[in-house]
Amino acid sequence: MIRHLALVGCTASGKSAVAFEIASRLGDVEIVTVDSMQVYRGMDIGTAKPSIEEQGAVPHHLIDLVEPGEEWSLTRWSAAARHALDGIERRGHRALLVGGTGLYFQAVVDGLEPPGRFPDTARQLDQDPDTARLYRRLRSADPDAAIRIDPGNRRRIVRALEVTLGSGRPFSSYGPGIAAFPDSADRWRMAGLWLPRSAVAGRIQRRLRAMVQAGLVGEVEALREKCLSRTARQALGYKEILEHLEGHATLEEAVDRADRRSRAFSRRQRVWWRRDPRISWYGAVDNPLAVIPQILGDWMHP
Repeated sequence: MIRHLALVGCTASGKSAVAFEIASRLGDVEIVTVDSMQVYRGMDIGTAKPSIEEQGAVPHHLIDLVEPGEEWSLTRWSAAARHALDGIERRGHRALLVGGTGLYFQAVVDGLEPPGRFPDTARQLDQDPDTARLYRRLRSADPDAAIRIDPGNRRRIVRALEVTLGSGRPFSSYGPGIAAFPDSADRWRMAGLWLPRSAVAGRIQRRLRAMVQAGLVGEVEALREKCLSRTARQALGYKEILEHLEGHATLEEAVDRADRRSRAFSRRQRVWWRRDPRISWYGAVDNPLAVIPQILGDWMHP
């Protein structure tokens, strides 16, 4: 059986650069991007999407699947990921999953099935315009889910409450606990990229400012002319630049808000990944590429 690699870690930790370098060296590896925002066409700069040149050098999957006005879901992503993985295996190649969306990884590696929909409950919740109040309800009903959700991410808050209230079962219970993680060693090697928090914070700040220099404001302005989905509007950096374009913040304030939200997101990612005992962690002080020989050695010769 072909053994694939899942490379995880928090935002701005250098996962994409490490994955590209690994795939470039090996030649029979195709990258599967596990990112809930890189599926949107036109959202390039702010999602740190691989360049056209990189996509031409190494096969990439699950990028630019839909227009930014379309709603995206775990169910749709799971189907697309299974299709991509089937094709990779038919070619006798190995997949390298890389990204930071935890539930998406579980959908592929563990066959996680998302909970059902409860449209009446969702409609009721959507009638409440106070996102902060909804988040307080979620903290009371399912504190484990609330910890992992951005307090400003209305779409995810409503979804978590929809499942919790509609099913009578906490949203967080649909993901496995530590004891429930299945043994996937025969098909997957799971590697985690670790950098000190201070290093990640510095990388987040530099990346955001580089994105602005590269034209993030113009990208968001062009997207604003379209009907952005609720999912797309919540993307890190895009939400804050939209607030700036709508006159609610200066550009500097918007970048600062995006910086703070990105750092909070990275902390939640660390909490999420620490639950999984199958992940082998590879630490780098400031250069993520330095861990590549160790990752390759463990992947090729377990």
